[in-house]
Amino acid sequence: MSNEAAGSAPAWRFEGDGSRPSLGSMNASVPVPAAGLWLRRFFAFLGPGYMVSVGYMDPGNWATDLAGGSKFGYTLLSVILLSNLMAIVLQALAARLGIATGRDLAQACREHYPKPVNIVLWLACELAIIACDLAEVIGTAIALNLLFGIPLVLGAIITAVDVFLVLLLMRRGFRALEAFVIVLLVVIFVCFGIQMVLAAPAIRDILGGFVPQSAVVTNPEALYIAIGIIGATVMPHNLYLHSSIVQTRAYARDPEGRRSAVKWAVGDSTIALMLALFVNAAILITAAAVFHRNGHTDIEEIGQAYQLLSPVLGVGIASTLFAVALLASGVNSTVTATLAGQIIMEGFLHLRIPDWARRLITRGIAIVPVVAVTALYGEQGTAKLLVFSQVVLSMQLPFAVIPLVRFVSDRRKMGALVTPAWLSILAWAIAGVILVLNVKLLIDTFAGAAG
Repeated sequence: MSNEAAGSAPAWRFEGDGSRPSLGSMNASVPVPAAGLWLRRFFAFLGPGYMVSVGYMDPGNWATDLAGGSKFGYTLLSVILLSNLMAIVLQALAARLGIATGRDLAQACREHYPKPVNIVLWLACELAIIACDLAEVIGTAIALNLLFGIPLVLGAIITAVDVFLVLLLMRRGFRALEAFVIVLLVVIFVCFGIQMVLAAPAIRDILGGFVPQSAVVTNPEALYIAIGIIGATVMPHNLYLHSSIVQTRAYARDPEGRRSAVKWAVGDSTIALMLALFVNAAILITAAAVFHRNGHTDIEEIGQAYQLLSPVLGVGIASTLFAVALLASGVNSTVTATLAGQIIMEGFLHLRIPDWARRLITRGIAIVPVVAVTALYGEQGTAKLLVFSQVVLSMQLPFAVIPLVRFVSDRRKMGALVTPAWLSILAWAIAGVILVLNVKLLIDTFAGAAG
């Protein structure tokens, strides 16, 4: 009996089929010790999870978390917790797919679905990348304005320059890219840790917020923000990204090596996403403790939060920490968005264009609406555009989640690393929740427009 028939190896292979490994020369470029202390192996796999976690605390999250905390207090903490648990499961599945099959999610879709379906999936992915990039442009431009007084329009244009930063890091190797991301994540974590201490929220209120409440679903405004939180937290392009970058580790490409790699990769991403949970919860808790508690329930703009933080808390450094964390978040997100865009384009289309060209194209598409909206409607317009971009991201989730769950549940593709029945059921349930919430949002939106 062959290995595949025995379920010990996946049906998809690179050997002899002319396919190009995901991320090309970066594939299997990070050494993994074959023996020794478990800590050495853990550190070898440390990195991809943190790069993925960047997307779960980007400027888009700030808009939805601030709006949710100021309007509804701690109520939407349960949504942050739920979406983070969804993210942990889905990212674990993405890592499993990449390691078990040697394919990233885009490559897997291209090989499984007919061309028309792949075109739809690719367009949905590109729309998600643009929505994510939109949030990064707005967040970075706002941070530059708050820290240095640079006008929003000029700040949005300046963000195009970050393409050179990404290129420089990629030339220094994947480990350098990961180190840069982790340093900025530490900056964000420390800034919000200090803000949490300054805000001094009531522990009882925080714990109560993690208990799901019916108001999240029955209140259309709360539901809109809740879906925005899910869209900002469970990022569709991150599933493509993770399924690719876990393959940068030089683990043994045999059944035992893959099984071990899945264990370490899932551990890495789970720890990193718990960090993202802390940051997202900290933003909402700070908004609830500082703004909602003091009657400022209409905070929808990042600029408003910046202006009010120090006066309300009575500590001058609070606003500065907020802006520094926002800038770190915006810059960090550009790295992962660039990689995700490259993976999606190469995986679906086998189209390879220079990294700088790819980055300038996507960033240019995102800059245009930001500049237009800022010129016409000012800061209030960009705030609404930021929240809307996260709802758009949520609408793209099914196009990434459903293929992912289908692939990892298929023994013919996954071999011995196929997901167990309980995990497949949980994954399909998560996909169902996302679909139901999106349908309800659409119904409420059209009903409101008709009324």
